[in-house]
Amino acid sequence: MSQLPRFAALPVGIVVAVQAVVLTALSGRYGFHRDELYFVAAGRRPDWGYVDNPPITPWLARASTALFGETPMGLRVAATLLGMATVVVVALIAREFGGGRGVQLFTAISTALSTYVLVVSHMLATNSADVLLWSLIAFFGLRLLRTGDGRWWLAVGAATGLGLANKWLVLLLLSGLGVGVAVAGPRRVLATWWLAAGAGIAVVLAAPVVLWQASHGWPMLTVAGGISEDDGVENRVLFVPMQLVLLSPVLVPVWIAGLVRPWRDPGLRWARALAIAYPVVCLELLVLGGKPYYSVPLLLPLVALGAEPVLRWLGRGGTVRRALIAAAAAVCVAVSVLIGLPVVPAPALNGPLLAMNKEPGEQVGWPDFADSVAGAWQRIPDTERDTAVILAGNYGEAGAIERYGPERGLPQPYSPHMSYADWGPPPDRLVGPVLLIGRIQPGTPASRLITGCRPVAKHRNADGVDNDEQGVVLSLCSLTRPWSVAWPQLRHYY
Repeated sequence: MSQLPRFAALPVGIVVAVQAVVLTALSGRYGFHRDELYFVAAGRRPDWGYVDNPPITPWLARASTALFGETPMGLRVAATLLGMATVVVVALIAREFGGGRGVQLFTAISTALSTYVLVVSHMLATNSADVLLWSLIAFFGLRLLRTGDGRWWLAVGAATGLGLANKWLVLLLLSGLGVGVAVAGPRRVLATWWLAAGAGIAVVLAAPVVLWQASHGWPMLTVAGGISEDDGVENRVLFVPMQLVLLSPVLVPVWIAGLVRPWRDPGLRWARALAIAYPVVCLELLVLGGKPYYSVPLLLPLVALGAEPVLRWLGRGGTVRRALIAAAAAVCVAVSVLIGLPVVPAPALNGPLLAMNKEPGEQVGWPDFADSVAGAWQRIPDTERDTAVILAGNYGEAGAIERYGPERGLPQPYSPHMSYADWGPPPDRLVGPVLLIGRIQPGTPASRLITGCRPVAKHRNADGVDNDEQGVVLSLCSLTRPWSVAWPQLRHYY
């Protein structure tokens, strides 16, 4: 196609404006997610890397809280902006395929209301930036394939470098697109020095992150290997079903149409690499045992590709067909909102909603948790409290105590989990009681280092939400070796 339609700035802008209003209005409900507490803590300790993720998301957490306040609403400004940008980029992708005003509007609405985008736009996660960066790489890559202008390799390289500084899953996207171009072309885009220039930009941007990981023993690969080992079977079993529901069941025919369209429309032969990339990425994830949602960002460009034929099909349908489809779409949108946004009272989360998406439950009860820890802390005799240590079982617990503890008279917590292990150990002068959060598994090194545990409290959140901290036991224990000796043996990644 020689001339693209105009970008539907006004209707897409209205969608983005409504998206911003809704996300902002709901961003203060419930509270911080455990991962958000971890990112806020990591943002206070800026570095080129962390055990389980590169630095972009913690940096965003620091910037957002510095500008808008260290509250859930202040932190989530960053997530909202990333979600808005994702909607605009995916609408631009629809334009690349020749989609006019209606197609771009449909794509923008579909993207904004999809379950996955709602979830990652409501709370700040590594996926919040990841979905935008995948969309940008797809957009720049499709521009390159459509125009044959090698200069777009520079944009692809820049987006890739930023993607690697946020999450290394972009390598799956690049491999999928690379296989697609090798199989279906247009291969002429590979025969240019602009490719080397784009790769150079990506290397320069990603180098500090890669060097940090290398100097720390590649901990991200250790974490990824643990995910595959612990959850690989479950991930493989659920992979295909989750592809059908993570975006939205009503959008499945749309992205399937996107997979088919380049093979039926001679004018879109250049886009066949995108249709090949998705099954390639899915196959890689099945082999690696990756989580099903890792491939979902690639479905958004396919929705943009399939939007036009689906709208044409709907236009040919009768009133009954359109009414049935509208009803199905309304139900799916309602389910997406219920799953992805905090629209129900916290006590109502227990049951189907948490079964479909556990993340809202991890946003409930952290101030209550800090109260429970503060109550247990008071069980330590005054004469021993100055040398006592709070040892959290995971980064969410440590992040919550770090955020809410000072106003409750609690000291800095420690945890051997993920990057909190790098921010320890406690000083060896702290030889008093250990306030342990959680239980120690028998037969582990920790069971020989932390002994004599006496339960003093059990945490219950006020809303009764069945999350990971509900019912956690708090115990007073003794340490058998100095912290500097014990700490390497206590460290854990899962």
